[in-house]
Amino acid sequence: MELPKHYKKFFDEYPEIAHKYEELGSTIHNSGPLDKKTRELVKLGISAGARSEGAVHSAARKAIAAGASNHELKQVIFLSMTTIGFPSMMAALSWLEDITGE
Repeated sequence: MELPKHYKKFFDEYPEIAHKYEELGSTIHNSGPLDKKTRELVKLGISAGARSEGAVHSAARKAIAAGASNHELKQVIFLSMTTIGFPSMMAALSWLEDITGE
């Protein structure tokens, strides 16, 4: 998976902060009973709710790598509709489709 250039630049310029950030993320991911695919799908839902295009892209890539199907990814986005609203869900769906190519 190719990392975004701004993410790589941050790691190059601020390696200590970047590694602590990654360490925190790893600790959180491994602190509970959810399996990897479920965690990545949850992160996709959170990203949609936050209306963060970059986070949706990242979460979608990670969920796919963890074995999530396109159908599962879309269901996560569709589940957000009644919470974040139809226009926000549509934006998240378009960001997901940037990654899935659908």
